[in-house]
Amino acid sequence: MTQYEAALRGTITEQMRIAAADESIDAEVLREKIARGRAVIPCNPNHANLVPRAVGEGLRTKVNANIGTSRDYPDVEEESRKLRAAIDAGADAVMDLSTGGDLTAIRERLLAESPLPFGTVPIYEIGALKSGIAFDTTKDEIFAIVEAQANQGVDFVTLHAGITSKALTHFRDSGRITGVVSRGGAYMLCWMEKNNAENPLYEHYDELLQILRKYDVTISIGDGMRPGSIADASDRLQLEELSTIAELVFRARAAGVQAMVEGPGHVPLQDIRANIEMQKHLCDGAPFYVLGPLPTDIGAGHDHITSAIGGAIAAMYGADFLCYVTPAEHLGLPTADDVRRGVLAARLAGHCADIAKGIPGAMEWDRKMSVARKALDWDEMRRLALDPLAVDAYRQSRPTSEDDVCSMCGFLCPMRLTNEVFAKAPAGTG
Repeated sequence: MTQYEAALRGTITEQMRIAAADESIDAEVLREKIARGRAVIPCNPNHANLVPRAVGEGLRTKVNANIGTSRDYPDVEEESRKLRAAIDAGADAVMDLSTGGDLTAIRERLLAESPLPFGTVPIYEIGALKSGIAFDTTKDEIFAIVEAQANQGVDFVTLHAGITSKALTHFRDSGRITGVVSRGGAYMLCWMEKNNAENPLYEHYDELLQILRKYDVTISIGDGMRPGSIADASDRLQLEELSTIAELVFRARAAGVQAMVEGPGHVPLQDIRANIEMQKHLCDGAPFYVLGPLPTDIGAGHDHITSAIGGAIAAMYGADFLCYVTPAEHLGLPTADDVRRGVLAARLAGHCADIAKGIPGAMEWDRKMSVARKALDWDEMRRLALDPLAVDAYRQSRPTSEDDVCSMCGFLCPMRLTNEVFAKAPAGTG
């Protein structure tokens, strides 16, 4: 029985209790959200050391960190360091997008080390299976990869089942600037073209769902036609796929499978709200997992900032799960430091949105920080900071002779001045 099926029967599972406690909400509230398809708990029973977390409506905005090898950099030790960096920076989930090295062994190592919900894009393993890009892969081979990963303990998988032969026809004359920027989406589109056949993930979707239900793997329905430039945003290809994805959400629920939906990549600022609200409406409030969104295309080297700007707005209007972007996006494989910076930027975006959405505890965190600043309580400020390591680094690199202030304002610190003057002022004078 999956978490979704348990919720429908009125059963509160241990995973629901743990995830609800993390949110500081009643477990029955979370059960009801899961039963309505408005929240999911990606938790494959085969992931032994998992600490369950919920994603969805009315919950704290969650952050995912993508890690994984490439053929140029197949070092599992580096990926282990990236995983630790993601955990230490406060990520809520991690995806292994490895494409180089022994992918089965890499997943086994990272799953064993990760208490976070763990996701993959199974189609990436085809390259390892065939020793390179190959379009003669069969439906059975693809589904075998999905089941093998589920059996290992993967908690959620991105599957680009929403790309259909209709989308292929329209892609040819779409006039898009950046075409298809999703790796999984591009593979499936090219597979369909080469084989003159329907997308097997769509054509045999019910069989795919049976595999996912067996292991209670949450499906993250991938947006293979997501825009890779703001000029391509909200076009026919993107919206057509979203309509198909909505159908797939309902079919997943009917099969007892937890489902969430991936969202667009590059979207101009003024279109973000409409994109979020449209997805929520069409997909009956299914948790929305956004890739950014990036509201400009020119941020290379700083796209963690670009993504945080778009992510804060997206989450404010209902996105539930932010896929981080690192400074290396569009340029190369990220390092552990890139991972850390990406997670922190996305967490800031999510927290800003949580304040706007009135998520319990969000505004209180900021209030406590403000009280500590007024009191010049540097230990408490460090404790409350999203990134205590950065606080330490700046305090140590720019010390001051007066420990109760910083080296920016020094003797002109407005907090200290007003604390001293108004604390001594006679009653009724201020």
